[in-house]
Formats: sequence, C-alpha cells, structure tokens
Amino acid sequence: MTHIAGFDRSQLLLLPEVIDDYVDPENPVRFIDAFVDGLDLAAAGFARVTPEKTGRPGYAPGDLLKLYIYGGACRDDGERRGGGLRPSTRA
Repeated sequence: MTHIAGFDRSQLLLLPEVIDDYVDPENPVRFIDAFVDGLDLAAAGFARVTPEKTGRPGYAPGDLLKLYIYGGACRDDGERRGGGLRPSTRA
C-alpha cells in the first residue's frame, strides 16, 4: 500500500492548462517543494516514510513537511492565534 499522494501539478485542467500555472515562477513554494524533494526523509529520522501494508494509508511525510514549512514561513497557523484573523484584516 502507498501513501496518500497529492495531485500531479502537470495534470491538464480547463483553465489554466496545468495547476503549476497558478504559482508564479519566483514563489517561495517552489523552493520549498524542491528542497523537501531533495531530502532523504528516512535518514533524517522521519517515521513512517515506508508505508504500512495494512490499514488506511497515511499522507506522504514529504507533503506534510512541505505544508509545515510553508505554514511557518507564511505564519499561517489557522485560528490558533488572533481568532483566525490577522490584525491588519480586522474591521
């Protein structure tokens, strides 16, 4: 059994033609994606890099790490701080 994987960013869509077109070439998410893809997560001590053979598959550890790094870089911690609104967006 394999991990739950995200969608292929080169998958064709109606508009724009591919999902990757939504992200600017200079967006930091591209660096995060390439950086995490270049890591050896098993050697770094990540658990469950090799999926189990039974049960529901978990999310790919690399995808979760990408979300964690991106969230930290953007300081997007949901509703845990400030009631979900950033001070500059409060009315």
